[in-house]
Amino acid sequence: MGLDMKRCVVSITLGLTVCTVITLVLTFLATTTTLPPGTKFGLVFDAGSSHTSLFVYQWPSDKENDTGVVSQTMTCDVEGDGISSYARNPEAAGSSLRSCLDEAVKLIPAAQLAQTPVYLGATAGMRILSLQNPKAADWVLAEVAKTIQQYPMDFRGARIISGAEEGAYGWITINYLLDTFTKYSIKNGGWIHPPSTKMLGALDLGGASTQISFFPGESIEDPTTASHFRLYGFNYSIYTHSYLCYGQAQALKQVIMKISQKLQNTPGQIEHPCYHKGFQKSVMAQSIYDSPCTSYLQPSGFDLNQEMTLMGTGNVTKCQQAIRAIFNFTTCGPYLPCAFNGTYQPNVSGQFFAFSAFFYTFNFLNITSGQSLSEVKNIIEQYCHRSWKDVTDSYPKHKEQWLQDYCANANYILILLLEGYKFSEKSWTSIRFQQKASETEIGWTLGYMLNLTNIIPVEAPARVRTQKEGPWVASIIFLVLILVLLLVLLRAVFL
Repeated sequence: MGLDMKRCVVSITLGLTVCTVITLVLTFLATTTTLPPGTKFGLVFDAGSSHTSLFVYQWPSDKENDTGVVSQTMTCDVEGDGISSYARNPEAAGSSLRSCLDEAVKLIPAAQLAQTPVYLGATAGMRILSLQNPKAADWVLAEVAKTIQQYPMDFRGARIISGAEEGAYGWITINYLLDTFTKYSIKNGGWIHPPSTKMLGALDLGGASTQISFFPGESIEDPTTASHFRLYGFNYSIYTHSYLCYGQAQALKQVIMKISQKLQNTPGQIEHPCYHKGFQKSVMAQSIYDSPCTSYLQPSGFDLNQEMTLMGTGNVTKCQQAIRAIFNFTTCGPYLPCAFNGTYQPNVSGQFFAFSAFFYTFNFLNITSGQSLSEVKNIIEQYCHRSWKDVTDSYPKHKEQWLQDYCANANYILILLLEGYKFSEKSWTSIRFQQKASETEIGWTLGYMLNLTNIIPVEAPARVRTQKEGPWVASIIFLVLILVLLLVLLRAVFL
């Protein structure tokens, strides 16, 4: 019995030794593997003059030359008007954001919410409010910030962005979506940098401002109109300028003001050539002079409580004359050449994307398919000559507040692009009227997010010890067999 016990102990010891050796061998044979990078998320609110939208973006956390390869994951339109309309009820501006924030929280993994940055950028509507009533503007921003901070994300601030920022970020968005910054080359097996000659210009038209941004074919004479960026390891300097009060809503207010002061036939009645014949609408004078864009031209002793009746005449020639009256095309500042109102602008060059209200207006008129300038002018003129009854009967699903302005907006776009930004009949074909590229909305928010990824830290890749499948499976089977054998020996000795 003693001899059997001794043999059993020796066998068990030998078996355990074999198991230990195999485990050590597997440990030494294990290789270090880097797991694929995770995904980061970011949120940007576009608080425009007429509405607010939330955009959710994501990008691989390893980035490319310090800049994220960003894609749009979700968009949500906030109900109601822009946050500047809540000047008398700032708390409601904050509350209006909740439904979109709730959607975003459901989309983003719970474990990543605390590291997800959230930004709110307010544009021309809030720029105008800050000129009219700085305290009200600050209060509105404070309320939207308070609401966002109630959500479990990394709130990075709510602020009014400058017109130059808005224009430049729109330019970044377009060129990113169309792969002019960087693109993946199968031939080279990595990311490459396309030539700068392929850069596209950006034309943005909102309710209160308009922006032009492009990579000029010449040096930028006025340094105040240059914006500088570093994206994907390369530096860029572009021309960009924003014109406050020349978004379509504020421009049309200026047109009405000019017409009312010059062409008033009978008190309270104004013949408006940009509205369709048969159109008639009453507005309060205060609604025309309630903006810094028009209030400085209010006549002395003018009664803001009087009612003004706008009566359409549908005359394109006079409509364009009225629109030209809100521009100054004759005076230039110290730098040449210039666009309008004495503002320096290099000659336009290259291809341009016209989005936002540029697209919405021309899309309604079905002139976004590369039509020639003469065709575009003809279609606009035919539309403006239609009676108001014909228009409303033809588009029963469109809101009348939109239908009434399409003629005025279309003619405004023509004057702005041709006489303001100095596009010619030849360069007209270089403008593409689009609202999306690569299935993503064009606007300033994606460019803003891209620029911010430069300062968001890269997430360190996870490194783990792994084993090849074949040796690992064989070793496990061998270990199990030895352990079974040891159990059998133990059973034989003690039972």
